[in-house]
Amino acid sequence: MYHYRVNQIKLAIGEPKNRIPGRIVKMLGISSDVIQKYDIRRESIDARNKSDIRLVYTVDFFTRKPVRRKNKNLQEVGEERPAEPVSGTQKLQGRPLIVGFGPCGIFAALKLAEKGYRPVVIERGQAMEERVADVEAFRQKGLLNPESNVLFGEGGAGTFSDGKLTSGIKNGHIREVLEVFAEAGANPAILYEHRPHIGTDVLREVIVNIRHKILSLGGEVRFGTRLESLQTEEGRLTGALLVNDEGNREEFVTDALILAIGHSARDTFEMIYEKKLPMEQKPLSIGVRMEHPQVLIDRAQYGEERRLPPADYKVSYRASNGRGVYSFCMCPGGEVIVCSTREKELCVNGMSNSKRDSGTANSGILCDVRTSDFESDDVLAGVRFQEKYERLAYEKGLEEHGEIFRAPECTMEEFLTGTGNSRFVTESLPDFAVEGLREAVPHFARKIKGYDLPDAKIKSVETRSSSPVRILRDEGGQSEIRGIYPAGEGAGYAGGITSAACDGIRAAYHVIETFAKPE
Repeated sequence: MYHYRVNQIKLAIGEPKNRIPGRIVKMLGISSDVIQKYDIRRESIDARNKSDIRLVYTVDFFTRKPVRRKNKNLQEVGEERPAEPVSGTQKLQGRPLIVGFGPCGIFAALKLAEKGYRPVVIERGQAMEERVADVEAFRQKGLLNPESNVLFGEGGAGTFSDGKLTSGIKNGHIREVLEVFAEAGANPAILYEHRPHIGTDVLREVIVNIRHKILSLGGEVRFGTRLESLQTEEGRLTGALLVNDEGNREEFVTDALILAIGHSARDTFEMIYEKKLPMEQKPLSIGVRMEHPQVLIDRAQYGEERRLPPADYKVSYRASNGRGVYSFCMCPGGEVIVCSTREKELCVNGMSNSKRDSGTANSGILCDVRTSDFESDDVLAGVRFQEKYERLAYEKGLEEHGEIFRAPECTMEEFLTGTGNSRFVTESLPDFAVEGLREAVPHFARKIKGYDLPDAKIKSVETRSSSPVRILRDEGGQSEIRGIYPAGEGAGYAGGITSAACDGIRAAYHVIETFAKPE
């Protein structure tokens, strides 16, 4: 079979997908019986002409004879995925240990389990059912469990977000990640959607299904278990000290540890810093969540077309103070949630269910933060920076609402004019961020009509878009302390579910290529 890819196959809104083969035949001028089968690889929306919006497809198709027609939109497809790893020869003491069961840890564990390495995963938070109950208790009653919450627990922070699978990286593992999610219960459309998402409601089931697969392949997942310390000898890992939520400690012997902690594991950052794992400061971002009626965004993007899914947007602006201001984790049909992990600290994020039907759009609007803003050479100064503004947000929210863990908020008009409740929001942000955001909104409104809607809501503070540190690793994926493999968002090498999952697979490859299978 010959494998080809063709771009720019267009259908009108509502036109059935089974017309795609006919469009390929017409575009390439080939016989209709040439195409044996086809596979949609990408679907996007061309809304530049609001009166004639089109769905645009990239399609793979297969033939028994070569296609010799020349067309700029046609290419022959070769092998897309990285070669599978070959097991190394070094003897592995114990079983590989993975710290964290977010996307990075999940996919590292799945790959190791598939290859017979029987990984052990520890996750400080709880399994899905208990975690969901803990999050609900926090949202309804303000009862925070520091170990099981919106950011800690099975599935990682992405479990209580939009379940977005978009990524700016180019990586041969992306298709594999999407296929795993689809096989575990996600909508198969994620395999070709331009901006695929699962939705937090469906993602909760998908993650549990992947966990069951890992267990069926010989892996082990321990919830309520935290990495307390690393055990090393002559610059090499020999094991790890683990502690569960009942206070029981265990010395776990292993030569290979994938450090797949999330971007909010601040106590773990402290511990590994004390253990002298090389780390460095990393720039981050800070800002707010801006909420608009979803119909406003839909109309701005699609005009009067109502047959398309809720619209999203992506905007950016360079402010006169030199700061970049940009949208982050835009959630169509979602809601803004508080995602604190400690008492008296408050931060926000966006979340959407699979149907994206809340009627409200929200997005992080963030301003870049430079390491010079930390005003310290301390490697963990970025963590302190985040904590400072999260404490301010908690205090301002309490002052404004008289309730704990309720985000400071104001209207767009108040924020832009500095009136009314704006001070509760602006006083939980650095001045440069307030300046950048205020200057950016009118610019965004020129691109998205109505973006500066006076009644739009603004809530602060968003601080957890990325890790405040990078845990250094070499080309083989290892820290200077051999046997430790920093990976994913917390280590500073990913941003979002898909890139973290790909980095987890990458880390697993490095372990497999170094060590023989455990006996």
